[in-house]
Amino acid sequence: MTLTAEDVQPDAVVHESAPADPRWTRPAFWALLVGTGVLYLWGLGSSGWANSYYAAAAQAGTQDWKAWLFGSMDAGNSITVDKPPAAMWVMGLSGRLFGFNEFTMLLPEALMGVGAVAMLYLTVKRTSGPSAGLIAGLVLALTPVATLMFRYNNPDALLVLLLIVAAYCTVRAVEADTVRRMTMWMAWTGCAIGFAFLTKMLQAFLVVPGLAVAVLVAAPFGVWKRLGALLVGGATMILSAGWYIALVSVWPADSRPYIAGSTDNSLLQLAFGYNGIERIAGNEGGGPGGGGPGPGHGPGGGGMNLFFGGDPGIGRLFGASMGAEASWLLPAALIGLVAGLWLTLRAPRTDRVRAGLLLWGGWLLVTGVVFSFMAGTVHPYYNVALAPAVAALVGIGVAQLVARRESWLPRVVLAVMLLATGVWSFVLLNRTPEWWPAIRWAVLVGSVVLALLLVVRAHRLGKATVAVVAATVVVGLGGSAAFSIYNAASAHNGPGTMSGPQKAGGFGFGGPGKGGPGMPGRADGPQLEALLKSADNRWAAAGIGSMSVSDLELKTGTSLMSIGGFAGGDPSPTLAQFQQYVADGQVRYFLADSGRGGPFGHRAGAAGDITAWVEKTFTKTEVDGATVYDLQSPRS
Repeated sequence: MTLTAEDVQPDAVVHESAPADPRWTRPAFWALLVGTGVLYLWGLGSSGWANSYYAAAAQAGTQDWKAWLFGSMDAGNSITVDKPPAAMWVMGLSGRLFGFNEFTMLLPEALMGVGAVAMLYLTVKRTSGPSAGLIAGLVLALTPVATLMFRYNNPDALLVLLLIVAAYCTVRAVEADTVRRMTMWMAWTGCAIGFAFLTKMLQAFLVVPGLAVAVLVAAPFGVWKRLGALLVGGATMILSAGWYIALVSVWPADSRPYIAGSTDNSLLQLAFGYNGIERIAGNEGGGPGGGGPGPGHGPGGGGMNLFFGGDPGIGRLFGASMGAEASWLLPAALIGLVAGLWLTLRAPRTDRVRAGLLLWGGWLLVTGVVFSFMAGTVHPYYNVALAPAVAALVGIGVAQLVARRESWLPRVVLAVMLLATGVWSFVLLNRTPEWWPAIRWAVLVGSVVLALLLVVRAHRLGKATVAVVAATVVVGLGGSAAFSIYNAASAHNGPGTMSGPQKAGGFGFGGPGKGGPGMPGRADGPQLEALLKSADNRWAAAGIGSMSVSDLELKTGTSLMSIGGFAGGDPSPTLAQFQQYVADGQVRYFLADSGRGGPFGHRAGAAGDITAWVEKTFTKTEVDGATVYDLQSPRS
């Protein structure tokens, strides 16, 4: 029977069936996932509570459903964390199901990392084949910042997984055989991005241009049908994020926690202000409410401290602060992007390989430019959002070039990719010269030797093919893998953390691998903990800023009020509100000295007014070296 044009529906496309995967594909895929699981799960929980700011919110979510819903820092629902609660929902549910501790809090993060590697493989495989998918998955798994964040409790693990899911749905839309299927998959894309917004707000939208370009260029339907599918995706994106924004807006403000980081108790203002335009434009003005930086902010505003990303500019992603996070194969990814686009220049509009290149290239370029030039504070670990695009472009580029290795030019480009990776890895490793110096020389020398071999004999390797491929993987990923293993074997904590061993001279606030050195803290001990546990008030105590209370909240399991949010600068509660809480017996103790010293100390605004009133009105005592005011014991 002959299929004619009349037999094909106008809104349907007939695709040739894809060739069956090689027999080694499935075992290799499962080996990749098992290896990733071992890397991400081994010794999980060794960092303790990691970022105690988010850990306290996750704990509160296991104690009170309203705290879980809003992402409150305490079970008494005084104030939220300064991000939407989606990541806290996952950690809170894990704690409710398995009991809350360091391991069960971080378990979902590690599993999301394994899921992200699996989804990246499946996404790249659909456009470029299983070899490209396996390379992409391996590169992502061994990217240092990925290993860091998939073993940490910042929101970035869930963000990355959701964005890769959105990319997968977009690829399914591009290859759809009917308009209905294309539209359905774009709806799922919008849903994933909407929930990514509920994880880390506007950062979720940085991938949208790349996804949109892939559909507009490569979907096999008329331009108006492609635009219609994009509009459906945009509508579902708004709905999947908007339902929660609407919920927060209509919920009576006096019956829910204050939205930390906002100036008007609004989730939208938080999204477009503190967590949005202010991050890009750099006019944060010292943080929310004039109260100083939150966990994504740093001294200097412009990020002069290396812990806060370094100076903005074209070289930021390669700089001393960010370079070790995700740039190991960034040069290779950019070369692979250019080479892949050149190789598909004469391909049909609907070519899937080019669609993948446009998707991941758009993701990489838009996100990379924003991270490079944003004048507000940017932490090095933000680079985990770049890692999937770098990994995908390396996988696609290498697979396309290897398939054409009979020609001399693809072999030369492959050699240049490997040599650029080896030289750049040497530079990155040389920034910590005392740490295993042999690795950087092995990577450099190996890349030079293998690059020459690829040029001369890549098309005539014969039985040596497997050995050369294995050596290329070891050399190409040697530096990145070394830092990833270091990250998995080392403890990390604090509001921010960095990859790799300690650099000479340190990094001021926080530090590489350890977010804690230099962090302001408070004295505590068994007597103070027992005192807080004995209180049966809504809040056992209050202190200025999260760093004064979050660790104690985690140790004691009690509800502690963080006055002013993360850094003490949010206008909540006001002095009048706090006085009413005290009059009603809802808060028992005040932990003093919590807003003095450290880079985020505050004695102004509502926090300063409350501190002054408490010091003037109530009796103080010393408990385990901490100054404590009993709010039920006025001065005589």
